[in-house]
Amino acid sequence: MSVPRIPLLIDCDTGIDDALALLYVCASPEAELAGVGCVAGNVELPHVVRNTAAVLELAGRSDVEVAAGRDAPIARPLRTADDTHGPTGLGYAELPPPTVPAGARDAADMIIAEAAARPGDLTLVTLGPLSNVAVALEREPALPALLRRLVMMVGAYRAPGNTAPTMEWNAGVDPEALQATIAGWVATEAPRPVAFGLDVTERAKLTPEHLERLAEAAGDPADPMVRFAGDALRFYFEFHSRYDGFYGAFIHDALVVAAALDPTLARTEALTVEVELDGRWTTGETVTDWRRQWGRAPNLDIVVEARTAVFFERFVERVARLARERRPTG
Repeated sequence: MSVPRIPLLIDCDTGIDDALALLYVCASPEAELAGVGCVAGNVELPHVVRNTAAVLELAGRSDVEVAAGRDAPIARPLRTADDTHGPTGLGYAELPPPTVPAGARDAADMIIAEAAARPGDLTLVTLGPLSNVAVALEREPALPALLRRLVMMVGAYRAPGNTAPTMEWNAGVDPEALQATIAGWVATEAPRPVAFGLDVTERAKLTPEHLERLAEAAGDPADPMVRFAGDALRFYFEFHSRYDGFYGAFIHDALVVAAALDPTLARTEALTVEVELDGRWTTGETVTDWRRQWGRAPNLDIVVEARTAVFFERFVERVARLARERRPTG
């Protein structure tokens, strides 16, 4: 029996957890990957484009269009996270240069064109700053009505920030883009975007034990995909060991794409959120009206709970299966 296909567009700033998210999507039989947009964030745009294409090629999906987008936020200088993801974005991992170049389309134009060609069909999943989406909205204000839904990894709603005391990375890199994205969805009365914040994604804590299970399920610890995951994550593990007191990694983005494919993995609450743009200490904060004091209609569906144990079972099983299928024979 054929598996119903779920068409996705992904927009990312491919660092370590973005790479794992791409592997998860490529390993998911229900996923139809319609294209991947690239935005500067974790690292500069040329690294993002190269990493994205190289990871897709590792997964056997060099047929998927990779589109370069914004090389900077829409109103601020770019800040990158070399200390978290390494100077090129993939930690200690090294992949061959991709054999297929990025497509000629701009990422915002790709998002608009693919959504317009299949109105109401595509889910857009953003794993980095919202810069490309803000540009797409400026060019096509009807974009929210053309998409099935928008799922974002962004914000910290009931948790401390990971970049400043109250600021999550993707929101902080381009807060104006996030604000424009929320406003654009409100203006079209499209279904509210789904937002995964640190409150939930930091429960997706990958440990060396998960890597051991992945190697065992793949059947070969020297498998290229297993080795890539291990080399990339070792850098991430060392970062979290220095700053968060545990040897492991939050794989935010992989959880988000898993829930975009299977919404039963997450429970949401409809809430009103504003993005702080001018605070002395709080720029980039996602200010959330938990007590409904503003008396305004909700503008985001905030994820408040996720089935992380089920997610990790699927992550290990699916990526291991893809590794076995992709492993050279002989």
